[in-house]
Amino acid sequence: MTAPTRPNVIWIVADDLGYADLGCYGGRDASFGRVSPVLDGLAARGLRFTQGYSNSPVCSPTRFALMTGRWQYRLRGAAEEPIRSADRGHPELGLPPSHPSLPSLMAASGYRTALVGKWHLGFPPSFGPTKSGYGEFYGALAGGLDYWSHCDSRGAPDLWIGEDAHHEVGYLTDLITARAIDFVERSAAARAPFMLSLHYTAPHWPWETRDDAHVAPQVKDNLFHLDGGSVDTYRRMIHHMDEGIGCVMATLARLGLERDTLVVFTSDNGGERYSDNWPLVGGKMDLTEGGIRVPWIAHWPATIAPGGTTAQHCLTMDWTATILEAAGVAPDPAFPLDGVSMLPVLREPSRPFARPMHWRMKHRGQRALRDGDWKYLRVDGVDYLFDLSADERERANRAKREPARLAAMRDAWEAWDATMPAVPEEAKVSLGYTTADMPQR
Repeated sequence: MTAPTRPNVIWIVADDLGYADLGCYGGRDASFGRVSPVLDGLAARGLRFTQGYSNSPVCSPTRFALMTGRWQYRLRGAAEEPIRSADRGHPELGLPPSHPSLPSLMAASGYRTALVGKWHLGFPPSFGPTKSGYGEFYGALAGGLDYWSHCDSRGAPDLWIGEDAHHEVGYLTDLITARAIDFVERSAAARAPFMLSLHYTAPHWPWETRDDAHVAPQVKDNLFHLDGGSVDTYRRMIHHMDEGIGCVMATLARLGLERDTLVVFTSDNGGERYSDNWPLVGGKMDLTEGGIRVPWIAHWPATIAPGGTTAQHCLTMDWTATILEAAGVAPDPAFPLDGVSMLPVLREPSRPFARPMHWRMKHRGQRALRDGDWKYLRVDGVDYLFDLSADERERANRAKREPARLAAMRDAWEAWDATMPAVPEEAKVSLGYTTADMPQR
């Protein structure tokens, strides 16, 4: 297949979606039927990655990597785990407008750019989507907000158009979908290539579906919604998002844009309390596989053959590099990418390449390196070694059996870490709940 020189791009990011929440990743049907038929169909008509990862097990650090195509650890704001609503107005905790970003590079090359959905990379006046290359912004600045009141965890309204506060009645997932469709239609009318960051807040807490407007007053003082929710509610939230993605894809088809549009879908980190991560262990905030291995689906009929699956290893920032290469946009030489383009894999999924991946977290002193089948992990000062080809659940610690391999991988992680800024002492770890609220995973 021959790729267009200027594909449109839609990068869809779910929030706290688990590895096995989608049917195409082994997820179970819900009481109402299939949870994700649209995304399952995109995978069937495109390429599904089985060994793809997020740059972090928590949201805003991953988004720094997404925006820059670089290790998030290079920027001070990404040391927060995560940025909090209480950080509004902080002059350091955000994506500096002076730093080249995916949207700023794409916009400079002639793309129309928009972020519809979640930002979570710092607050005005120092930071914001339109300061970092997005021509349009509709959505939320904070990490989580109510789906009906559109208020953040402090109770402050957090729905915006550009830098202006916006009030609109409706279920947030559906409002995000409608605005995304509007941007696609206007871009098609302008006959210009576009890049849409479609960053849903679903299925992040609070646990509210289209039928749960009555829940908003109950959770206004604690959006973590620790006393509510259910697996069924959670699956319905995913299904609402899936339906919205179906409406966006139908719009592309109606406008004759589907063939020449690269659509990428993923999650910002692993699943939360109602997620299905099977067969993985752990979830959000953990460097065990359940916290960082996430769905990756790519759909681009002009380039990607249907029905493909690949075990290629990749990180969030690799897709930033992929989009830039697909669009023929060069990165800023003063800020070289750490991400590696997946474009060769999109064209030839059967030819994966080596991709060592590193992580670190202030939370519990975690560190990890995946290199090939092997993973080195440290949690709470204890080192582990796992052969993921045989033990994806990370239950068989090979550290004592293979001390030389453990030492080599530990040395490799420490050599990489020495190239990154140190974790600031003042960086905060913000946990939504502890074992006092629910038992350990």
